[in-house]
This record gives sequence, structure tokens and C-alpha cells, in this order.
Amino acid sequence: MIWLICFFGGLGAMARYVLDVSIQRSWNRAGNRVFPMATLVINGIASLFAGVAMMSFYAQSVDMDTTMTFVVGFLGGFSTFSAALNEILSLIRKRRFAMALGYGFATVAVPLVCVAVGFGITVLVGHA
Repeated sequence: MIWLICFFGGLGAMARYVLDVSIQRSWNRAGNRVFPMATLVINGIASLFAGVAMMSFYAQSVDMDTTMTFVVGFLGGFSTFSAALNEILSLIRKRRFAMALGYGFATVAVPLVCVAVGFGITVLVGHA
């Protein structure tokens, strides 16, 4: 089981890298070079899927091993809250205090909202 979690963690990290580079390229092309959008989007997506996975587990639609492999393995490798904290510190070092505060708030609020949306999607689909 541990090897499977490690394997999916690696897949999640690769997926994060590909999505991070893609978002940064399109975000920077639009002229937005300061706000770290990629990490916020990735953490929001991870939280949404974590909400769906956990509600599916609670509804007994998915077993514990599958849920843990996906949430701890894939989503653990995919999400990156440590990078978000580093980006907040980077904004502070650049003296962009208001943006750092806003990004810090969004780093907590967006994933919480996304988990709730994931719960709601699962309930609406009828798996909970």
C-alpha cells in the first residue's frame, strides 16, 4: 500500500509541475507577473477533489485504501501549501503587503470553499 501511495504522490507532483508551468505561462502572457495564481489554482483543484473523495468515502462509495491512495498520494503530491507560504513571504520581501495579505487570505479561503463545493457536488450527484 505504501508503495502505491508513493507512486501516486509522484504522479501528483508531475501533474502539479505541468499545470503550474501552463498556468504561469498563460498568466504571465496576460501581463500578470506579480500575483502567484498557479499555486492558488492548484490548491483549489486539489481541495475540490479532496472534498469529492472524502464525501465518496463517507458515503461508502469508495473504500479507505482507494481514498487514501488518491488523497494522501496523488493530491498530497499535487497540492503545495508550502509553496503558497513561500510566495506570501516573497510578496512581503517585495513590499507588496496588501497583495501578501490578500493572497494569504485566499490561500486559506479558496481551498475551504473548494472542499465545500466538492462535498456539494458529491451530494448532488447522489454519492452521499
